[in-house]
Amino acid sequence: MSEHNIAAIILAAGKGTRMKSQMPKVLHKVANRPMLGHVMEAASAAGCAPTVVVTSPDMPEVAEYARKRECQIAHQEVQLGTGHAVQCAQDALADHHGHVVVLFGDSPLILPDTISQLAEVLNRDAETAVAVFGFDVPTPPAYGRLITSGNGELERIVEAKDASPEELAVTVCNSGVMAIRGSLVWNLLAAIDNQNAQEEYYLTDIIAAARAEGYRCRVVMGDETEALGINSRQQLAQVERLMQTRLRNTAMDEGVTLQDPASTFLSADTEYGTDITIQPGVFIGPDVVIGDGVEIRAFSHLEGCVIGDRALIGPYARIRPGSNIGAESKIGNFVELKKAELEEGVKVSHLSYIGDAFIGAESNIGAGTITCNYDGYKKYHTEIGKDVFIGSNSALVAPIVIGSGAYVGAGSVVTDNVASDGLAIARSRQEVKEAWGKAFRERMEQDS
Repeated sequence: MSEHNIAAIILAAGKGTRMKSQMPKVLHKVANRPMLGHVMEAASAAGCAPTVVVTSPDMPEVAEYARKRECQIAHQEVQLGTGHAVQCAQDALADHHGHVVVLFGDSPLILPDTISQLAEVLNRDAETAVAVFGFDVPTPPAYGRLITSGNGELERIVEAKDASPEELAVTVCNSGVMAIRGSLVWNLLAAIDNQNAQEEYYLTDIIAAARAEGYRCRVVMGDETEALGINSRQQLAQVERLMQTRLRNTAMDEGVTLQDPASTFLSADTEYGTDITIQPGVFIGPDVVIGDGVEIRAFSHLEGCVIGDRALIGPYARIRPGSNIGAESKIGNFVELKKAELEEGVKVSHLSYIGDAFIGAESNIGAGTITCNYDGYKKYHTEIGKDVFIGSNSALVAPIVIGSGAYVGAGSVVTDNVASDGLAIARSRQEVKEAWGKAFRERMEQDS
């Protein structure tokens, strides 16, 4: 027996032609993670190791994605059915002697608990060869049916198109997901033939092969949503809605307040602290970490960033990748940050752009301030020390360093470094002409 009791085989060789896309189907994203990634994550959380992704050799992007996540790759050169696809993983699992679970790369809603339950059935009963995940639907569409005996054993799986009226009346349906006893899996697969209209090797025929050898097969019941596969953009949108509901409920269970859950878009990999409040219309993209006591106000957009404890974000703020916002900082309305590191207590309250920059603790950035970080060819860095005050409507032309405790007068275009505790004023001197307005109006009236 290997160290790990169960390996995962994820079938991901389908072309996904109905997606009408140049991208392989399983790399289309749900909650900002490729659907294949969700299945990998579920397998990992259930303790599966190793994981083998079976893909087509003409989809190198799938193999690259899987390898980056420490999965093994098996190629299905010609698609000859699901049974054949599982057989393609045999060499990759030559050193594994535990059970095997078969998953589908286009079914991202599968839960780790379901995978674990399938494995547990095999662990409890040495005479059970296969455990299949099924679900009950009162009026099933074109799902295969799980036909069981009076004692609850699974006798066979019948495709809807091949089912008799009596079999179609069965409401327990096949998800396709199953766990197979490791000591039997390859022999059972070898017993499957392709004597059918499609001349393909169906994984569902493994039930008949196991029972022919005197083994039992069982059904583990779950929710239909876990079995939903994605073959079209419409189905992608349907699964996205279900995933968003799941993520929102999980976030609220973990202590996040969503004032209007239905209008909040979440990503699968977000890390939350405690006592977070998220107002309506917020979009949280990938790679976001949110600390304790953070408030994210309405219609803000976050991705690739870290938000420190008790920070206040928005409304209408955009936090772009590479930004790290310190504790108790305030990022106000219509502020955009990109690759900006802010220490604690920084205030950028409104109508500003801060990119490729560092801002020291307790500094205040006035309204309308921008860091001019790009000259059309390269990006340049702005360094702002602690306790700095930048007046409104200032342009800081990078590369530039503004020392701690310095001031920049409102409306300045700053092109040179500013020493600590200094004052920079970079604007034309104001000139006032007394009574000019009155004289101008009188002259215009005479001309008319």
